[in-house]
Amino acid sequence: MAKDKGTYYITTPIYYPSANLHVGHTYCTVMADAMARFKRLCGYDVHFLTGTDEHGQKIETLAEAKGVTPQAYVDEVVDGIKKLWKTMEISYDDFIRTTEPRHVKRVQKIFMKIYENGDIYKGEYEGLYCTPCESFWTESQLVNGCCPDCGRPVQAAKEEAYFFRLSKYADRLLELFEKNPEFLQPESRRNEMTSFIKQGLDDLCISRSTFDWGIPVPVDEKHVIYVWLDALTNYITALGYPDEPELYNKYWPADVHLVGKEIVRFHSIIWPAMLMSAGLPLPKQVLGHGWLLLGGEKVSKSKAAKAGDVVDPVVLIDRYGIDALKYFLLREYTFGQDGVFTNEVMLKRMNYDLANDLGNLVSRTVSMIEKYCQGIVPEATTRDNFDEELRETATGAASKVEAQMDKFAFNMALEEIWILVRRANKYIDEKMPWTLAKDPEKKAELDTVMHNLAEAIRIISILIEPFMHTTSKEIRKQMGLWYCDALWEDAFVFDKMNGEQVKKGPAIFPRLDIEKELEELAKLRPETAEPANIPLELKPEITFDDFDKIDLRVGTIVEAEKHPKADKLLVFSVKMGTETRQIISGVAQHFTPEEMIGKKVIVVANLKPRQLRGMESKGMLLFAENGERLEIVTTDAADGESVG
Repeated sequence: MAKDKGTYYITTPIYYPSANLHVGHTYCTVMADAMARFKRLCGYDVHFLTGTDEHGQKIETLAEAKGVTPQAYVDEVVDGIKKLWKTMEISYDDFIRTTEPRHVKRVQKIFMKIYENGDIYKGEYEGLYCTPCESFWTESQLVNGCCPDCGRPVQAAKEEAYFFRLSKYADRLLELFEKNPEFLQPESRRNEMTSFIKQGLDDLCISRSTFDWGIPVPVDEKHVIYVWLDALTNYITALGYPDEPELYNKYWPADVHLVGKEIVRFHSIIWPAMLMSAGLPLPKQVLGHGWLLLGGEKVSKSKAAKAGDVVDPVVLIDRYGIDALKYFLLREYTFGQDGVFTNEVMLKRMNYDLANDLGNLVSRTVSMIEKYCQGIVPEATTRDNFDEELRETATGAASKVEAQMDKFAFNMALEEIWILVRRANKYIDEKMPWTLAKDPEKKAELDTVMHNLAEAIRIISILIEPFMHTTSKEIRKQMGLWYCDALWEDAFVFDKMNGEQVKKGPAIFPRLDIEKELEELAKLRPETAEPANIPLELKPEITFDDFDKIDLRVGTIVEAEKHPKADKLLVFSVKMGTETRQIISGVAQHFTPEEMIGKKVIVVANLKPRQLRGMESKGMLLFAENGERLEIVTTDAADGESVG
């Protein structure tokens, strides 16, 4: 629970930009993002790396077919990948591209280090090559004459090449797996890799001379460095190794390389062997997750284009929101195992867990506090067995979530949270506050029920933050906690909500008509997709009479400072004609006090005063959302003048 727990370095694979990404890539990145957010919330100094692997024959061939340079081809695809991660609010700290100069020069230095250690030599390769996988295979390794990884045909290849002495490290790799079984998980992957090594390791081809879209071999520029030495080293070149090692010294070795099961071999055999040769520490753990399956087959870029189910994450986000998609991916599937993806399974999970359970709990609770307690969370002064059970479930949830996250069991971590969600819903049925409200002598018990529900939801808002941070913020806003961040240590304690003012907002997760949604999604399959005109999500409609009650006045900010007890709040002195008022706004992350002084602003002047962290706020300033940033609404009118 204490802050400053040390560093935590997590990576995704660097994705191959041959086409747009699909929900399968999203699955891996969402897992890494959830873990990075969780570790930050728990007090770790996190470094989260993702990126793109941009060299190789396949890219060169695709670019030639399109009539552009390989660099122009990957630039366009990478722009799309970055936009997707921005849309999904992926919180990476660095995005590495293997075409970047920082990576290129460092790969060449790592090549030379291994070369000078005697582990790289020139020879000739003759074998079978899979272009999509950038992999060489022997006849015995093929499955039905095709690549064992992707199932596509292979071609005979013969060329001069440089080799890495992978065979030299077979015994050390077996010792690594035996003495450190946690290095590669799940256990099934480790058993596969142990068996692979025992069959005998061939030295690894690490250069090509039949195409030139790659990093030149520093000792022989007729060759380019082959994909796995180029790609795998990104995990340390992005940290500045070897020439600017500040981040490397801070974060390496990586805590976790999170990868799909199809590239476990490269990360758990080839990468450790290269690090051993270079005399560098090994990553602490490689985790191989399963595949999302469509019709029994792995989701792929080609299959995504033909799928009966919509697998474009942008389409799904547009319809259901970022957090709903993230929740489904993390909740539905068991880490390490394959899982079947269908739109129907996704929609049912969203309806049952998000709309029925979580959304309904928040909506009911806020409505009852507004109805029975004038919107103010009351103090708890009574306690019975139902109260005690809810309190124990709530304060015990965080440690259970931690235990599951330590195992990368995202679905079970979310299940621990939903045990609390369901317990809070059951508590409402047990205590029947609508009945308590009819008896004045039960007011204290009613207040306790409202208090306990508010506390349970406060804790839930903290627990879900790594998985659904936007939803967490919306819940905290409705619970009156908009002015303070979720803190992990606060999930272990009860009774922090006395006096907070709740305010009901729009439904967090509206209930879906599944049959209708499936019909709409069918229209959005790639072959029939048309741009959708999706209405904005708005608060409930108001009439002109409602709007006419608002008194808007022009004011000038004459003083501004940070709130002494809340990092998100700024305290303004606003002059409106003959009157100067104190107004507090939660905008400190968007503006500095100094830049606000002198601005002519629009004030909601007849808003009921309220206390914010011990200071009174009389009114509200108007701001407008501009993407992820707020803009202050300003005017040239005279102070005190009525607006509208």
